[in-house]
Amino acid sequence: MTVADTTSTAKVSAPSYQTKPRRRGLSDKAIISLFIWPTLILLIAWNVFPLFYSLYLSFTNYSAIVPKAPVWVGFENYKDILTDPQLWRYFATTGRYALVSVGIETLLGFGLAMLVREKFRGSGLLTTLILIPMMLSPVVVGLFWKLIYNPSFGFFNYLLGFTDPTRAPDMLASRFANQSVPNLALLAVIFVDIWMWTPFMILMTLAALGSVPKAELEAAEIDQIPWLKRIWYIILPNGKFILMLGILLRTIDAFKTTDLPYLMTNGGPGNTTEFVGLSLYRTGFEAFQMGDASALAIITLLIAIAFASIYLYVLSYRETRAQLK
Repeated sequence: MTVADTTSTAKVSAPSYQTKPRRRGLSDKAIISLFIWPTLILLIAWNVFPLFYSLYLSFTNYSAIVPKAPVWVGFENYKDILTDPQLWRYFATTGRYALVSVGIETLLGFGLAMLVREKFRGSGLLTTLILIPMMLSPVVVGLFWKLIYNPSFGFFNYLLGFTDPTRAPDMLASRFANQSVPNLALLAVIFVDIWMWTPFMILMTLAALGSVPKAELEAAEIDQIPWLKRIWYIILPNGKFILMLGILLRTIDAFKTTDLPYLMTNGGPGNTTEFVGLSLYRTGFEAFQMGDASALAIITLLIAIAFASIYLYVLSYRETRAQLK
């Protein structure tokens, strides 16, 4: 048998494998789009469209209870808001509320986080109990504390040592011994906000502490560096940006708060607890002046964007300095 015959025999006897046509499936790009687009559509439907519609209404004179199309008035609504001294007082009250409540929450949250960070018997139970107020509904918290502050049967005055209801202070009415006490109701609402949202700052502080290198803390402990210096030179430089994020979120949330003052004082007595969010609610859902309410909402949104821009500027400044080093 020649070599040519052997080769031809090998060719004939070699089994032939027929590859089945591959089943065409979805590409990775199609799968990504399949997951992303429904979310984007939902986001546009529930957030972006109402935002632009509110922006349009802010330039119109429109009432939700009058069967009449919106009338374009330009910047008239913004002019009325920015020249209204009463609204400026509401902004000032809201600013004081946000500054005091967020400031105290930050200090308390930082201190309690440093406490529960140290493991001891019952630390897990203590941490759980501390976080409970943040998990409650603001409606429940507002009504709950309204009953606690009641001068007749609330136990807050008993904790202060007032056993006679006729002589006990009425916190939410800003009255004590039949005399008006300015800003007492505002302080009462601030106290509830601190009680409710200090746990949030505890969580943010614990997250900030988690970003601190353990080697630096251990070295500071070996060198017996005082706690204040550890906080100032080690903890804050490494965790200040997470803390700033928590302060930013709390400031924005406190600036637009509505539920607590509405349920506890309804903006009173007088207008001492009338916040911007509460004024916005009254304009939109009691007076049904949707044009004015939309303009006030856009102004509040711009203030929130300003706070967020400050944080983003500081964050980008940090990244720029890190790149230069």
